[in-house]
Amino acid sequence: MMEFVTLNNGVKMPMVGFGTDAANAELTYNEVMAAATEAGYRMFDTAAMYGNQDELGAYLVNSGLDRSDYFLTSKVAQLEQGYENTLQAFKRTTAALQTDYLDLYLVHWPKFEPFFETWRALEHLYKEGYVRAIGVSNFEAHPYFNQHVLHNYLTELGIQHQAWSPLGRGAVLQDETLQGIATRYGVSVAQVILRWHIQHNVAVIPKSGNPARMAQNIDLQFQLTPTDMARIDALQRGERIMGAPDQNYTEDLW
Repeated sequence: MMEFVTLNNGVKMPMVGFGTDAANAELTYNEVMAAATEAGYRMFDTAAMYGNQDELGAYLVNSGLDRSDYFLTSKVAQLEQGYENTLQAFKRTTAALQTDYLDLYLVHWPKFEPFFETWRALEHLYKEGYVRAIGVSNFEAHPYFNQHVLHNYLTELGIQHQAWSPLGRGAVLQDETLQGIATRYGVSVAQVILRWHIQHNVAVIPKSGNPARMAQNIDLQFQLTPTDMARIDALQRGERIMGAPDQNYTEDLW
């Protein structure tokens, strides 16, 4: 059974979504998405820079799902930002995805000079009803970089935290503590990490091109004990897997 979180404007969002950037999958794009849909995913996360919005839109239109059956997220890229640019980028995104609205629209990497104009465009889209919720993206979080200070700050403000790269791009899967916990629960290390995120009220968007792992990543109907939660919390090292956002904030990297 899918768990949901209610955003501060009343919109319900699945706690587990599917990262649709399937560039390295051995299956075709439609096969990847069909496997994700079969596994039970109903939140699909994409972005302008992924280059897959046309494929995703075509898949969803032909999937047999009603538009109200799934939660669709996309993001405005750095080089699309600014007020008018963002509005035009949104039109391109919705045309590619073959939908007239998004459930969630995010600023991908913030760009210093036009950030507030970009955000003003997102507010306009929200007020006009083209987007059900808005936010910012790329909050990397995983057991070695748990973002607890940021998470507490977001919680105080009523902002939902959603983890980018919740499995640390695989870098934490060999951790002995996590492996021991997974063995005791009879689940995978990935399932333990995703369950840990959810019990901290952090939404997740794992990505996989493997149908078996897709099914595992959404099968999270178990509870970690407070002791095991604390053991995973203690793995914090302050280690980023990806680049620091400050660099991306001031440079046009893509």
